[in-house]
Amino acid sequence: MTKEEKLELVKKFGENEKDTGKPEVQIALLTYRINELTGHFNVHKKDHHSRRGLMAMVGKRRRLLNYLMKTEIARYRGIIKELNIRK
Repeated sequence: MTKEEKLELVKKFGENEKDTGKPEVQIALLTYRINELTGHFNVHKKDHHSRRGLMAMVGKRRRLLNYLMKTEIARYRGIIKELNIRK
């Protein structure tokens, strides 16, 4: 992920370019990295060390989504629809 791609995601989902703390921004960044790693595993099927990191990222995104679902369901539904995450 380049700085420009990260800045674009932060601007899109945050209030300004320095707002990286919002759950939506963190979920978007994790989703981007998860999608990148998924492509990596199509080529490198036996890379189990990186797969462990992928599982950690998926778990962190799941926890952030659960937090958002409990606190503000409208924001949760918006981020799910925007990123095309199942549910």
